[in-house]
Amino acid sequence: MNAHFIWRTFRVLCPALALTLTALSASERPNFIIIFMDDVGYADVGCFGAKNFQTPRLDRFAGEGVRLTDFYAQAVCGPSRGALMTGRYPVRVGGGWRTNGDEVTVAEVLKGAGYVTCCIGKWDMSNRRYQEGLMPNDQGFEHYFGTWGANDSGKVTLHRDGEKLETTSDMSSLTRRYTDEAIKFLGEQKKEKPFFLYLAHTMAHVMIDASEQFKGKSGGDLYGDVMEEADWNAGRLLDAVRELGFEENTFVLFTSDNGPWNSKEEQFRKSHGGHQATGSALPLRGGKSSAYEGGFREPTILRGPGVPVGESRDGILATLDVLPTFAALAGADLPQDRVLDGVDQSAYLLGKAPESARDHFVYHIGPEPRALRWKEWKLWFNKRGKGNGGGQAAPYVAAELYNLKDDIGESKDVAADHPEIVARLLAMAQEAPSGKKPVPGVKPGRGKKSTLPTTP
Repeated sequence: MNAHFIWRTFRVLCPALALTLTALSASERPNFIIIFMDDVGYADVGCFGAKNFQTPRLDRFAGEGVRLTDFYAQAVCGPSRGALMTGRYPVRVGGGWRTNGDEVTVAEVLKGAGYVTCCIGKWDMSNRRYQEGLMPNDQGFEHYFGTWGANDSGKVTLHRDGEKLETTSDMSSLTRRYTDEAIKFLGEQKKEKPFFLYLAHTMAHVMIDASEQFKGKSGGDLYGDVMEEADWNAGRLLDAVRELGFEENTFVLFTSDNGPWNSKEEQFRKSHGGHQATGSALPLRGGKSSAYEGGFREPTILRGPGVPVGESRDGILATLDVLPTFAALAGADLPQDRVLDGVDQSAYLLGKAPESARDHFVYHIGPEPRALRWKEWKLWFNKRGKGNGGGQAAPYVAAELYNLKDDIGESKDVAADHPEIVARLLAMAQEAPSGKKPVPGVKPGRGKKSTLPTTP
């Protein structure tokens, strides 16, 4: 019988004793930290292949935990954050830049289990502006410091909880400033109560800049300086975790929201004011906004209690899996009134299961799936036609098939050699959530409708 089912039943039948046991076990629950970069490519960390700059602290961090080589986010910023926070494909949570107010975030799940929750940095889940019911403090975070959206204009407005602080064009200070806030939050925590810290950096999104301490340090371009500064600040945060006595009971996840900008320079300069980021997704093909691997697959590292040390895992994982995995590790309950696309990966990440709990992943561009991976196979397919007029969408049509184990760069289409694989993946694609057909889940709205129980 499932352990979480037993615990939920026990809480209902013996609430007083359950409260006592919860209080006694609070200090044993793990803490969680997510370091979420912006527009960082697969090869933008040393241990994933960075060439023109160094990331010694992240490389050391990888040696203390596990390197996840097949970890997927989403194609662009806002939808990627929606998937991370809710464990649901973006098409289920408002599509692009808006997360419905009745969605349940990982912060709400953990807060309901007694966690202190904090979000620092780029929110980008409310169409980059204030929307009632959609701000961090409405979505499960007790503490918030950062900006509601991106820095495309060269400026950001910083807020603390509901209070506007300042508007600044100093992009060079943001990485350290966010990290200072994160370290301050850690210093305020007590071991008697677990915490969840979500640190979402603005760098390295479009208007990149580095402080004087790091400008020119990489010996390459500005992007290298930005990444070396991000690495140094990640080290500061990891040092604080150790010095404050949290290291042995804290899971730290490092990843990014999507691949790097790879637009043609002229087009990029026209739309983003001349500040071009130059991240790399090599050996992957494509970048941000693309359904090729370079748009979705991210350099990802996990360290924590029970996580294998100095190893790599090549099973399919995704930001979608963060919510159910953290919930399982924390002994928290999941919402029961909606479809979760994420799966509990705790056994795989702790080395207790030989394979990932996920065998497939859908690559959405906007509301439509554009590709699907199943095991080592990845099928691209064309968008649906108009259908038959009877409410049935037209089937997808296969375009290209790649074997990612043999061809990580998606350079050789092998569809003609494997018709049975094509047929299987097309059938799976037809069942994928799409903005062109109704999807299970709650209707859009501002009010909470979750059946998520609250743990004292």
